[in-house]
Amino acid sequence: MNQYGYIGRKLRVPKLKNKPAIIVVTFGTSSQAKAPLEIFQQEVDKQFPEYEIFWAYSSNIICRKKKIPTLHETLAHVEAAGFRKAVVQPLHIFPGTEYRQMAETCEYFPGLRVFLSETLLHRWSFVKETLAVVENEFLSQKEGLNLLAVHGTPLVADPVNSAYLGLEKLVTDRYPNVLAASIEGIPDYEAVLAKIKRKKLNKQYKKVKIIPMMYLAGMHAEEDLMGDKNSWRTALEDMSFKVECSTVRYEQVEYFKGLAYYPEIISFFTNRLQRSLELVTIY
Repeated sequence: MNQYGYIGRKLRVPKLKNKPAIIVVTFGTSSQAKAPLEIFQQEVDKQFPEYEIFWAYSSNIICRKKKIPTLHETLAHVEAAGFRKAVVQPLHIFPGTEYRQMAETCEYFPGLRVFLSETLLHRWSFVKETLAVVENEFLSQKEGLNLLAVHGTPLVADPVNSAYLGLEKLVTDRYPNVLAASIEGIPDYEAVLAKIKRKKLNKQYKKVKIIPMMYLAGMHAEEDLMGDKNSWRTALEDMSFKVECSTVRYEQVEYFKGLAYYPEIISFFTNRLQRSLELVTIY
């Protein structure tokens, strides 16, 4: 006799699983994103072989276009598979609008205890340890100027704006030749370019290195940062700068170097995941 009676026999209720599911969430996927997501998948498989790994995507537009699962769909699948706990690890840099939407989605499943892990720059100590890694890419003062490119948010009322402005102040206070600007929102890149011109930094430095502070430096790097029209590169070249952007080679292909290609950054994300898995055993 099935423990759930006649209904259990008909529905074939799955056996409940003791270990939590791991759900990795990223914005979306493209040809440029395939390689860095593979790198993270390999590392998670290596460090957490006893767990089942699932993927979800936070861009509803990309999910519909490419027919890949949203977080809501993945959580539903995980719950139907017999899991009663899940750890959601976002590959997002800041805890902005998408992170809050993830938190709301996680609360939508009362029968599934979901633990939402922290983002890469969730705490100021995380910001400092990340900068300690990225600063290895910086040009020296003799070599030129560095410009950190963050994503930003178009929403004025988004609380994450304080983190973007805090990052900008932190890097300008710590490094004499580093500025930060966002593709959307603040710190406004046009204002930063105006500051460069106003302070005549193009007379002081001959070269600018753009360093993407995004997990995947795909379309934004190709078009907004280094594109041939109306890009940061063209605007800086108009000021007589020689412009370069961090790149990396992976399996004989050259990519703009997003944070996904720094081994230390991968370890920071897996540390967030490990902490959440430990919390699962307590609560």
